[in-house]
Amino acid sequence: MKFYMAPMEGLTGFVYRNAYHRNFGDVDQYITPFIGNRNLSSREKNDILPAHNAGLSVVPQILTNRADDFLEIARTLQEYGYDTVNLNLGCPSGTVVAKYRGAGFLALPDELDRFLEEIFHKCPLRISIKTRIGVENPGEWERLLAIYEQYPLEELIIHPRVQKDFYKNAPRMDAFLFAVKTSRHALCYNGDIASLEDYRQVTGNIADAKLNRVMLGRGILKNPGLIGEIRGGKRVSKTAVKKFHDDILVGYLEVMSGERNTLFRMKELWSYLGQSFTSPEKYLKKIRKTQRVSEYRALVDALFSEQEWCP
Repeated sequence: MKFYMAPMEGLTGFVYRNAYHRNFGDVDQYITPFIGNRNLSSREKNDILPAHNAGLSVVPQILTNRADDFLEIARTLQEYGYDTVNLNLGCPSGTVVAKYRGAGFLALPDELDRFLEEIFHKCPLRISIKTRIGVENPGEWERLLAIYEQYPLEELIIHPRVQKDFYKNAPRMDAFLFAVKTSRHALCYNGDIASLEDYRQVTGNIADAKLNRVMLGRGILKNPGLIGEIRGGKRVSKTAVKKFHDDILVGYLEVMSGERNTLFRMKELWSYLGQSFTSPEKYLKKIRKTQRVSEYRALVDALFSEQEWCP
């Protein structure tokens, strides 16, 4: 089984990816948070720079519904040495969907088909797709999958929820199983794998050679040792998680201007990581309020020292 790290804006950028790779090294492919405009921002450039991703298998993700923008971004990425890009058709954010991008593009299947025809005809890079199964209801999935079947996708990453689900409700496994039975593409499952039991439940229901890759996002953020557990290893130690955390903190301090920006990123991370400690509430409340790295370090040291790691 291959394991992919899902793109999560503000969380799984190159600082996080490199710290994860140094400490655990068990992700087979990283998808970057999306690039949305043909003129890459300095943040986006830093995230995809080869020097910032040395030794990692990284696929940049593009979010757009304009073929000319997609192709221009792809050509830029080719100049940086990339040979594969991922198209985001899964983001459920209201601001994204309102512009018919991400999962919102799924509401316009005819336009989506024309878009795919153009980019697959002209793009110099291989293209994978990360998709939801519709916008309003899973009845949209059959037509969407039929569109995807027309094109030479590198792979199809399926999050079996509709856009309206956001991250609520159970993934609709019947939709994923439909793709397993009917699709010619290499398939990757994504959605709600946050424990070894979750993984076993998903893979146990799909006895098919097509499923040889899964993508994890929030599950890794909560428990960075999750892939190691799935692969048969022991639960990651609290000491290893602390070292990983400290690596991320140092990485942000090195590349960000000012403590405030670093702390903003670390506080976002704790909204997930904090769920894997016994009684973190009073520590997290103080972490959310702190404005100084020195105070932040002391609070985190106390949390790791006084609470148990129990993902």
